[in-house]
Amino acid sequence: MKRMSAWCAGFGLAWGVSFAQAVYTQDFTKVDPGPLPDEFLVLDGQFTVKEDAGNRFVELPGAPLESYGFLFGPNSPANVEAGARILATKSGRKFPTFGLGLNGASGYRLQVVPAKDAVELLRGETVVASAPFAWKSGSWTALRLTLRKVSDTEYRLEGTAWTAGSEAPKQPTLTFSDPKVQPAGKASVWGMPFSGTPIHFDDLTVAKLGGS
Repeated sequence: MKRMSAWCAGFGLAWGVSFAQAVYTQDFTKVDPGPLPDEFLVLDGQFTVKEDAGNRFVELPGAPLESYGFLFGPNSPANVEAGARILATKSGRKFPTFGLGLNGASGYRLQVVPAKDAVELLRGETVVASAPFAWKSGSWTALRLTLRKVSDTEYRLEGTAWTAGSEAPKQPTLTFSDPKVQPAGKASVWGMPFSGTPIHFDDLTVAKLGGS
């Protein structure tokens, strides 16, 4: 059984913000198996809603071996937080890569790279921050990415990754500050099935942040 309310309740609490309001949630419990609903903008990839043991989720097949993603939620420039759970598996010495993004298709992406035992923050195609991360094949990984406007010359990003079902870290896995104004855009999820096995996505969330 899903616990979407508990997942949403965790928005912003770890980072001490004074206000966090969920503006989008999707756990697929009311979505019929088959093509993705029109609320999603598929950038590329054969994403479909699947069901297993009563749990519904989005599946990206294990082939072709390219980079795929889709957008969800409202357009947001800053003071926003996105979350998702993603499940992937390795195959021998082949590892998948997957992530969660903000500010549209070319915005920021928090990306788990099991082949490097790392989580990275990308701006477009450039890695701007990274941190060690012990990924567990076959387990759901929780991702959270926050973008907050600190001042007219600072936008702060905080990315967190952890094994779903365990306690969320009290501090972000990585942080990065950007002086550039961030364009409005939707949240996104991404999958690169380099291991040749499917990648699953579930519990997509977007929250509006208040405070500083």
